[in-house]
Amino acid sequence: MFVDHVKVYVKGGDGGDGMVAFRREKYIAYGGPAGGDGGRGGDVVFIVDEGLRTLMDFRYQRHFKAPSGENGGSKNQHGRGASDMVVKVPPGTVVTDAESGNIIADLVEHGQKAVIAKGGRGGRGNSRFATPRNPAPELSEMGEPGMEREVVLELKVLADAGLVGFPSVGKSTLLSVVSAAKPKIADYHFTTLVPNLGMVETEDGRAFALADLPGLIEGAHEGVGLGHQFLRHIERTRVIIHVIDMSGLEGRDPYEDFVTINEELEKYNLRLTERPQLIVANKMDMPDAEENLQRFKEKLDDDEAQIFPISALTRKGLDDLLFAVADLLETTPEFPIHEIVEDEEHSVLYKHESETPDFEISRDDDGAYVLSGYTIERLFKMTDFNFDQSVKKFARQMRGMGVDDALRERGAKDGDIVRILNFEFEFIE
Repeated sequence: MFVDHVKVYVKGGDGGDGMVAFRREKYIAYGGPAGGDGGRGGDVVFIVDEGLRTLMDFRYQRHFKAPSGENGGSKNQHGRGASDMVVKVPPGTVVTDAESGNIIADLVEHGQKAVIAKGGRGGRGNSRFATPRNPAPELSEMGEPGMEREVVLELKVLADAGLVGFPSVGKSTLLSVVSAAKPKIADYHFTTLVPNLGMVETEDGRAFALADLPGLIEGAHEGVGLGHQFLRHIERTRVIIHVIDMSGLEGRDPYEDFVTINEELEKYNLRLTERPQLIVANKMDMPDAEENLQRFKEKLDDDEAQIFPISALTRKGLDDLLFAVADLLETTPEFPIHEIVEDEEHSVLYKHESETPDFEISRDDDGAYVLSGYTIERLFKMTDFNFDQSVKKFARQMRGMGVDDALRERGAKDGDIVRILNFEFEFIE
């Protein structure tokens, strides 16, 4: 089964927890804090494996969670960092954030890597919080939660040139003749249901990858027929080979077919018009083909268009076509199809101004105030509520973020319930 579109869940490993511990050795008074830091959580890393051809494996496993870091130990022993989770994907995979729609990675070369979900840093042990005022702190951090997100994997076949055209114009036959590929060939529409890829070698030793893409019809850019399901694969190609049935046996006009397909390509992605296009007049061994070709040339506005009369069945005219494709590929650059959006690091320098607020306040049905937002939820998850000093630190952090003032502005009074995730506390003036 050919699978080229799937949604999966990924989560980076959580950081290990820091430890509250004290040095206790005989004859050594006031040993001081000795709690180690937690280890870093593993990343979820996608890597390209040229041996894969589809996203079939993701049909059976849709959740990928990297391992968490080890907790810190006593005697200032730091926890071990977790190893990354490596997930293999086929070349041509585009990774998109399901919520925002941003492109995370465009993976095309063998061995290319991309971190899709970063692991959390390890929590600090109480040794890190020792100060002259508080030389023996009962204070540590829990590990930072790893990033979690849903991503969409979309496979766009890697081919130097692509065959496009209406159904039953001879694309599969052409591919089977010029390469070792064995696509399904039959006398009915939409015989090709998946893209077929073949390697073509010209007589002068040049080689390129050629894709037979499923037939398009009017309205394909809106999903009609196979539509969006396979239009995406054309985006990778550098040269478009437009195959036209010049015999007119289907009762269609060859020139109208040519115009219709080009309009569908333009409506789907305007950048497809930047690619050089060769016109292949196929089935020239059939009656009326020569007359139809002459009328086609008269209607064609572009005088510089390269038209190659061929017969895929009798292999007539194929050498000239393949040489022209190879020549074009030597001078045609690759077309970048995506602008990669880099994830921003959640780090603090001297002043951090984030685009999103640190917290948001809403009301539950029971009247409780609910605090939400990445920053405040992250601080909450990294706080160890087993120690009073940790609780006081979290309260100071909330006050510094302006949570107290914001709650007062929303009408919070003494004794009102404030909720963060599954934790509730009372608002006290």
